[in-house]
Amino acid sequence: MGKPENSGHSRWLQSQLDADKVAIHDIARIVSVHKGRYVVNNGRVEVFAELLGNFFYSANSAVDLPTTGDWVYADFYDDDTHAIIHGVIPRKTLLKRKTAGKLVDFQLIAANIDVAFILQSADYNFNPRRLERYLVMVNESGITPVILLSKCDLIPQNEVEKITEGILAVAPQVTVRAFSNLSGENVDVIKASLLHGQTYCLLGSSGVGKTTLLNNLLGNAQFETQSVSKKQSKGRHTTTSRELTRLENGAMLIDTPGMRELGNMSVDAGIDETFSEILNLSRNCQFGNCSHINEKGCAILSAIADGELSAQRYKNYIKMKKESAFNEMSYADKRKKDKDFGKLIKSVIKSKKR
Repeated sequence: MGKPENSGHSRWLQSQLDADKVAIHDIARIVSVHKGRYVVNNGRVEVFAELLGNFFYSANSAVDLPTTGDWVYADFYDDDTHAIIHGVIPRKTLLKRKTAGKLVDFQLIAANIDVAFILQSADYNFNPRRLERYLVMVNESGITPVILLSKCDLIPQNEVEKITEGILAVAPQVTVRAFSNLSGENVDVIKASLLHGQTYCLLGSSGVGKTTLLNNLLGNAQFETQSVSKKQSKGRHTTTSRELTRLENGAMLIDTPGMRELGNMSVDAGIDETFSEILNLSRNCQFGNCSHINEKGCAILSAIADGELSAQRYKNYIKMKKESAFNEMSYADKRKKDKDFGKLIKSVIKSKKR
């Protein structure tokens, strides 16, 4: 990947560095994560790395551990054949979601992302509600979202324009671009938008064409792809881990596995930004503590009745608000139990020493 600056090294990163740590450690970037093992690049080599024991055991949660795109302090050994990670450099952005299933914890997706490309199929698989969930996750992280509509060759142009207009009606500040991996339409336009030193990521469900787009941007079939299941119209998982790839012009791009479950927690800012028109309507409610569910004088319910606001969009907004609040409470309870258990372990260790 070349020199550190070719891995996304910037003035911002320089401002985050600890001079004392820089004096004794190398600066490296996490290229990929494989079940607790890391691949790092320091501008000279790309090697496997492990976490320093003290660093690992002092982590309070998954958020404290490195993820793809993170900058870290690391020491390289044996002619740069392996490395030990000593700590994570403060992040510019962190893309995360609730862990899939019943477990209430954060799953890290990628760090230090500048722009997130959210891919959605422009054919009959297009799902506005799923798109809203991706936008909430990206907006909460302070990352610039760009919506890419893949497979635009499979439906008439007027249908593509209708979908685009619908997205821009609720997210006018977001760039929306239709493209086709098959015909190559607008792939060059997407490639031209990638800037040297900036880090991008590809988000979307399996089968929307993330990995194929990455290969097209690279100019070769570097990453494995699989066809979409005709029976279920669902993509098969090809990308199994998040990997940072450097393009020829020095832009950095991270492909991510398809996500069938997009649970959120602690995303109030992301929800407010994604559903800004609902937030603006709420300011006109008769009562300041309006729950927007059945109160008289609710401006949001009035807008739905008048056809000014989509009932489906409103339902998704309420659903995500409730889900986020529930998950946040569950996570706080989990953290309290973890801390209590930690205190118990420490007290047992102290009593044994006596």
